[in-house]
Parts: sequence; structure tokens; C-alpha cells
Amino acid sequence: MTAPRPLSHADLLQLKRWNTPTIYNGWEQITKRDFCADGFNLEETRDFMPQMGPMVGYAVTVVIEPSNASHRKTLPNATADYRRYLGSVAGPKIVVIQDLDKPRVIGSFWGEVNANIHKALGCVGTITDGAIRDVDEMTNAGLKSIARRLCVGHAAVQPIRFNCDVEVFGRKVSPGDLIHADKHGFMVITPEEQPQLLEASKFMDTNECETVIAAARNSSGLTTEEILENLSKASRQFRDNAQQKFARSGEW
Repeated sequence: MTAPRPLSHADLLQLKRWNTPTIYNGWEQITKRDFCADGFNLEETRDFMPQMGPMVGYAVTVVIEPSNASHRKTLPNATADYRRYLGSVAGPKIVVIQDLDKPRVIGSFWGEVNANIHKALGCVGTITDGAIRDVDEMTNAGLKSIARRLCVGHAAVQPIRFNCDVEVFGRKVSPGDLIHADKHGFMVITPEEQPQLLEASKFMDTNECETVIAAARNSSGLTTEEILENLSKASRQFRDNAQQKFARSGEW
């Protein structure tokens, strides 16, 4: 059974309204991690369905090794067991796949068939450091994909481990982590960081719009010195607003 989650479905829908950098701006204010780069991918990703916008969901994790056909003999029930695991986890779900063959790509776990199966089991998308194929058909199924590259074949692809920690694009992901992803990359948000995420992201977006962005946009007819002075005042206000809201200190 899936443990109770701190965010409602309505919260997740609201998080989906913003791009991933905006979510990062809110997360940055509430995380207790010493290094804020610990929350997102360190290697380049590619969004093959940018028109679908951001995706938000809880990680289900899988490890594959398409080049090794012996797994089909040693793990004959792996696919059925994996699907049962997938069906036991509450959605929305994002399938995070570590491909042991990388950087060489032998085959794709994803295609039209798997996209439709996973959509039926409550998945909204995938992040894989391997490949995908059948891009148009996956898009038609409504399963968003962020991957390393495209691939023609599937090889001997099947789950070899699942419901375990994985590492994709330089970032560790654990089952149940909240994922927010789009064409910029992805965020990995632990359960303890999730309750304040929506409020913090909303606040920081409004803070930008009402201070620095407003000062920059309202510059018509002003001299350069007046513009710079207004931007300096707005930057201080932006910083003060965030410090008061989140009781943070430090340089901006």
C-alpha cells in the first residue's frame, strides 16, 4: 500500500501550471539541503514532447539492461511482477528508468505498447537515461517522455530490478519522490520537502512579478540612472520579501 502523501491531487494540478525552474525557485527556499544543485539533474536531458508541458508525479523506479538477453531466462516473471508493483502504487506516477547500457544504447523500454500499458496503470510519463521510440504513438497515448535519445529497436528489454534507488542523469531518485519535469530538466523532491512546495513556488513567482520584473517593465521614459535605481530598490524588496517569508539569510 502507498503511504499517505502530503499533497492533494489539486495541489499537483496547480504545481503542473508552472515550469520546472519556477518550482525550483520555491523549493530553493524551503530545502534544508546544503547544496541546492542536489535537487535536479546534472546531465543534459531531452524532452521529446515539449508541447505536453510539465509533468508532475511520484517516482516508480526500474533498472534495465537491454543488451543482456540472459535476464529473460533468469528473471522470467520480472515483467509481470513489475506490472503488479506498478499497479499497487497510487498515481499519478512517473516511471524513472536507469539503463545499465548507457552511454551505448541497445534498445528502448518504451514504445507504443508500453506507453499504453503504463497509461492504463496510472502513469503520466517517464524519465529514462536510455532511449525511447514510437514518439508519435507515445504522444498519442498521453505519456510524456524525457530521455537521452531515440532508438529504433527494443532488444532484450525488461525490468531487472524495480522499486529501488536509481541514478539517472547524475541524480539519485528513490521510489515515492515527487518529480516535476519539463524541457528544462527535472526536480526530485523528497517527501519532507513536499508540503510547503506549492505555497513557496506561488510566493516566489508573485515576488518576482511584483518587484524586479515590474521594475524592469515599467521603465518607459526613464533615464538609465532612474531605471538602475528602480531595479536596485526592487531587488532589495525581492530579497526582503523572501527573507521575511522564509526566515532565510544570505546573499542574492
